Amino acid sequence: MTKSAIQWQTSLKERNSYLVYFSGQNVFYFLVANFLTTYLMMTGIDMVKASAVVMAVKVWDAVNDALFGALFDKVKFKNGQKCLPWVRISTVLIPVASVMLFAIPTASSETVKLIWFGIAYIFWDTAYTICDVPIYTMVTTITSNLDERNILMARRQILSGVGMGIITIAFTVLPGEYVGLSYTWTVVIVSLLAAAMMVPIGITGKERNYVPSANDGSFTMKEMFSYLFKNKYLLLFYGAYIIANACLTNSSLNLIASYYLFGNSMFNLIISVLSAAPQFIAALVVPALVRKFDKFKVYFWSNVAMIVTGLAIFIAGYDNVVFFVVLTVIRSVPAAIVGVMNFMFTPDCAEYGKYKTGTEAKGITFAIQTFSVKIAAAVASALSLFALGCFGWKEVTASSFEELATMGVTQTPEALKGLWITYALIPVVGYILSMGLYIFYKLNDKDVQIMAKCNSGEITREEAEKQLSRKY
Repeated sequence: MTKSAIQWQTSLKERNSYLVYFSGQNVFYFLVANFLTTYLMMTGIDMVKASAVVMAVKVWDAVNDALFGALFDKVKFKNGQKCLPWVRISTVLIPVASVMLFAIPTASSETVKLIWFGIAYIFWDTAYTICDVPIYTMVTTITSNLDERNILMARRQILSGVGMGIITIAFTVLPGEYVGLSYTWTVVIVSLLAAAMMVPIGITGKERNYVPSANDGSFTMKEMFSYLFKNKYLLLFYGAYIIANACLTNSSLNLIASYYLFGNSMFNLIISVLSAAPQFIAALVVPALVRKFDKFKVYFWSNVAMIVTGLAIFIAGYDNVVFFVVLTVIRSVPAAIVGVMNFMFTPDCAEYGKYKTGTEAKGITFAIQTFSVKIAAAVASALSLFALGCFGWKEVTASSFEELATMGVTQTPEALKGLWITYALIPVVGYILSMGLYIFYKLNDKDVQIMAKCNSGEITREEAEKQLSRKY
């Protein structure tokens, strides 16, 4: 499908605003997912206690995401919009919550620090939910063209990578050994930049494919849980996603590993720059790959490639820096493909869920996606802190890597060994375990297209049953 063949329903300005939003949103996501652990390790808080607070917040998260998913399906705004009002609200809340999360009063007692952290994390978690479900659902309300949706879903992941690049550079350089800006002021700067990226879609967005109906979100809580338990592919996919991504301890330890294992926190920036081109190219070829092959097969084998390269990195160790860099860059290719494709399966699961149960519940479906992303990132952070605590990691209090270098803090050989295991091996274990669920995912692209036609009334259920490759 060439660009000229696409019958665009959205304007160029609208598409660009929608895609740029993800750059801003992912500044905030990767800020917490990749750098909160680093920040906590410099606040003087006991790491095991910090990991306990993270997991306690996830109890609220489980309730919060389900409640908002149901609320999103039920609420009808007077202006006839479905997603945009929530997006506008979150554009204000997320920057405030992010600054609060990275402004723990380090001069206070450990109890005060833990309470501040817990409250701020709950605030941030709730604010992120309010943005994530609507912005991902919005691809179905701004256009009914499936080709247009697929292109937007692929491109938004590339723009998400821009957000990751911004926060990686900012958090590596500004608090690094050579600049020494505090984490709090770094977060203030990047939050203002990210918020500016999120504002335009609230102005240019048009939800032309959403018509409020009296039946929107009319299902009961019992029907909602019935929908979830009958949507086995949604549960299978995100169960595997949680397992794999909850073990991505390397993401939250990039700066710490760069500083202690490779001698300088700026090493993280070198790896990021070298991996950028392969990641960008891989992201660009995904639309072509999924047109030629069933997308789950592409996704599955990309996960296998990450397991193989991850094992090679761990076995080689961190003493051979050149070998580590080469393997890491090679691994960035399948990692980019997986990253682009992660959320392509949620709309498929929504179609399957409606086909299977007759219930239209996009809010709940996308809420499961949001919940899975947040809980996996939180568990990865908590697991990182807990694992390092078990290896006797020495607690420090510093506002930046410049201050840490001045203090001359060192770690024991046992702690550094634990850092390497946590950084390089645990992620591989997670991917291996996730394969135990992915092998049961049997929903394919051709069948989803048939279900979508049935759900929209283009064909009858009897016609759909005859065309499906298997009985669902």
